[in-house]
Amino acid sequence: MPLYEYYCADCRDKFDTLRPMSKADEPIQCKHCESMKTSRLLSMFAAHVGNNKAAPAAGNSGGGGCCGGMCGCGH
Repeated sequence: MPLYEYYCADCRDKFDTLRPMSKADEPIQCKHCESMKTSRLLSMFAAHVGNNKAAPAAGNSGGGGCCGGMCGCGH
């Protein structure tokens, strides 16, 4: 099950939870204040590749479509 990050409009808390993909965009009760005024956030991630370097998520590299060194093109 994927891990999703949510934001609460009432208490401004951010929290994450494991949910099925089919329910990812449905409101969920805030873990802090129990409000239902929540929305899913777009989470960014990084992948570790050789030599302990972090590569940005695809589309975030600024390399004109290059995937930050993970595609084998030499960039």
